[in-house]
Amino acid sequence: MTQRVALVTGGSRGIGAAIAQSLARDGFDIAISYAGNKTRADEVVAAIEALGRKAIAIQANAATIEGNRAVIAETVNAFGRIDALVCNAGRYPHGAIDTMTAEEIDLTLALNLRAVMVETAEALHHMGKGGRLIYVGSAFGERSPFPGISVYSATKAALPGFARGVARDVAKRGITVNVVQPGPIDTEMNPAKGEGAAMLSGFVASGQYGEVHDIAAAVCYLASPQAGYVNGTTLTVDGGLCA
Repeated sequence: MTQRVALVTGGSRGIGAAIAQSLARDGFDIAISYAGNKTRADEVVAAIEALGRKAIAIQANAATIEGNRAVIAETVNAFGRIDALVCNAGRYPHGAIDTMTAEEIDLTLALNLRAVMVETAEALHHMGKGGRLIYVGSAFGERSPFPGISVYSATKAALPGFARGVARDVAKRGITVNVVQPGPIDTEMNPAKGEGAAMLSGFVASGQYGEVHDIAAAVCYLASPQAGYVNGTTLTVDGGLCA
């Protein structure tokens, strides 16, 4: 078990699936986690195996501490190690803060922030020199260009602070920690031709949505040996939304 191993949470579709397959092309064996759609997860596994890499899909409830621990444990049980942890799973609630229930706020914090913290803590027990921790944040953590995203923005804004702190904890072990901040990306959940897309792309300097491969390429760079001196920082891939 000497092959590099990457775990991509929320890897059954969209940005997560693109990241998983791109890392496989770069030579990683892959574990992905998914919430409920086994068919989509199995399709990603099959695509990775067609590239000549090993892959597994793990169903996990990322809103629970037990689910966060389980996805790390099952990855290690299957592959013996974790070289790159890509925390991509999360949720995007929309609504003014005075319309959000306490339960919805708690769920968003659990999925978007606590899960990253717990998975990081667990993965570090199985990660050695050259390890990579990569968190998928959002340009909305840096800029909230329209109403209704305060809770989401807060969770994504917390990730760079967490990454900087973890970088101080683990840098001497040869492990790096960074955040990729996507802007509007054309996915099934946020299509470039969907409702509100014209408004959202209007906030972007380029006036365009990005593609999933734009984010996958950024993650693959941070997971590579070439990024060994990039640590505790954010890589914003947003077409100029934050410009």
